[in-house]
Amino acid sequence: MAILNIIVEGDPRLRQKALKIKRVDAGVRRLAEDMYETMIAAPGIGLAAPQVGVLLRLITIDVPDDYFEEGAPGASLTLINPEIVKATGTQIEPAEGCLSIPHWIGDVPRAERVVVKARDLDFREVRIRAEGMVARALQHEIDHLDGVLFTDRVVDKSTLKYLPPKPDGRPSAKEKVLAE
Repeated sequence: MAILNIIVEGDPRLRQKALKIKRVDAGVRRLAEDMYETMIAAPGIGLAAPQVGVLLRLITIDVPDDYFEEGAPGASLTLINPEIVKATGTQIEPAEGCLSIPHWIGDVPRAERVVVKARDLDFREVRIRAEGMVARALQHEIDHLDGVLFTDRVVDKSTLKYLPPKPDGRPSAKEKVLAE
């Protein structure tokens, strides 16, 4: 496995629509493993293939249990060709951040609950029902597959805030919690 370079805002690949994956081969599996390792090392809770410069519809998320709210379930998922088939409710908190827009956070309205249809790494169809932070992470990463960044979804631009990195370059504790 390898840590991949995460591209940042301004790179045109972040604004392109990713291509559907038609089959899983060793290359797709390796990309998924490398993305997961990259996401954890960043640190983040989600990563989409376009964020590492690969225009394929592949995402990975790893939201721990109790991540933002005590008692909230987490999830660790790698999904191929994910699409939201149902979305209900509304959530605004916590503020979102993005590994491709380092050190910035903002309030983004998202659905509280989603149902996502996708394929797993064996290319079997799966349906994921998620709420809270897992639902937020799924929506954020699926947006990346369509060239949409979280800053495009911020309704009130006054909520965008810059969190300077610590002197060692690592994210602040607050930024780490919010990075997706």
